Amino acid sequence: MSADFKLEGMDDFMRNLDALKDRKSVNRKAKSAARKAMQLVQMAAMVGAARINDPETKESIQQNIAIRSGKSRDLNTVVMRVGVLGGAKNYANTKDNVRKGRAGKEYATDGSSKNPGGDTFYWRYIEFGTSRFPAVPFMRPALSENIERVTAEFNKHFMKSIETAIKKGKIT
Repeated sequence: MSADFKLEGMDDFMRNLDALKDRKSVNRKAKSAARKAMQLVQMAAMVGAARINDPETKESIQQNIAIRSGKSRDLNTVVMRVGVLGGAKNYANTKDNVRKGRAGKEYATDGSSKNPGGDTFYWRYIEFGTSRFPAVPFMRPALSENIERVTAEFNKHFMKSIETAIKKGKIT
């Protein structure tokens, strides 16, 4: 599951960014700001997971919620994900998987007991429900209820880091 959103009203700022020469430095600053902003989503997801977690088991979903940087082919795109460790994996783009029609599709793993919260493979049954158990989402609302705060936090950190770099003369 992913949620995409677009910041609008930043046309002048984006033109100024395009004029900058050091794209790698700008992308590093954007990733750092995105990670700080997504910590709000991580905390909201951890609170939601704590409400549904069974204290009688040694597994803890909220301890397995993590932020990971994603990859993008577009140099101007920053991808930051919040998810549960031990989640779904993608089939590799190998000849065998392409031939069998699996390449790019996801498969569920059984998780790992080496994760900080133990083996919490069952989190997706709680999040999305099953035919016998209704969904009790905690990850999706963590983002949807905090989009404005995440956007504001990203803008605050990113603008601050860009302004600091410009003052120091590191970005020209």
